[in-house]
Amino acid sequence: MRLLERINLSSPITCARPVSIIVPTYREADSIPDLVARLDEVRQQAGLEMNLLLMDDDSRDGSEDVVGSLGKDWVSLVVRTTDRGLSQAVLDGLARASGEYLVVMDADLSHPPEAIPAMLDALDGGADMAVGSRFVEGATTAESWGAFRQLNSKVATWLALPLTRLSDPMSGFFAIRRSTFAAGREFNPLGYKIGLELMLKCPVQRVAEVPIHFANRVHGESKLSLMEQMKYLRHLGRLYWYTASHRDRHRPVSLRLPAAESWGTMSSKQTTIAA
Repeated sequence: MRLLERINLSSPITCARPVSIIVPTYREADSIPDLVARLDEVRQQAGLEMNLLLMDDDSRDGSEDVVGSLGKDWVSLVVRTTDRGLSQAVLDGLARASGEYLVVMDADLSHPPEAIPAMLDALDGGADMAVGSRFVEGATTAESWGAFRQLNSKVATWLALPLTRLSDPMSGFFAIRRSTFAAGREFNPLGYKIGLELMLKCPVQRVAEVPIHFANRVHGESKLSLMEQMKYLRHLGRLYWYTASHRDRHRPVSLRLPAAESWGTMSSKQTTIAA
């Protein structure tokens, strides 16, 4: 692999980068205060011009009251009553976002907000997309991850190999420039793997994998079900057909970002971008 550029993450870019955080939610009222608190800390420490879009699928769990009580003018909640679903909520949020940089993450803090500056650095360093990876070198997962969950993730990754060689193509934690998203076409997601959809249907050739610590959720229950897993298989079928009928498109290449420790545990020192 040819070395393109190195970014020293111990000396991050300090200009006020405009970033929109898109978080799809459904019955995540208990998670919102902790999420906002950690994002606020990252926002201030990294000097980001941040706004948070909570795309809520009509939870009716008090999320609106929670957001209102926080009194943060950079945090907004959009209640969606039609075309509900995680991928649709993300696409809606991306379309509404105003930031030059767009970050998608879960509300349950399984994705560490502290990794966001490193992901933005990767975009500034030449990546078309940055993904918070659970499986790249230096990444870790919660100790309570069982063998079945590990096997489930490995099988899902193996099924995506015809589409991309990323170590974690199922990641729901990713960053992309708004211009890259705007150049995407024919979005037709199904289920919850919207990152893979964007990777293949936006002009993305180089994907930076940023090692993270993937934590267990603290509040609420996982939305992953057998039905969602079946939707993933159907979504893969759609993406196989799309790539077969668009042979002019290049398969995204992984830009591995080696680190001594994963973001969220903390702290990574240097990222290497290669292609």
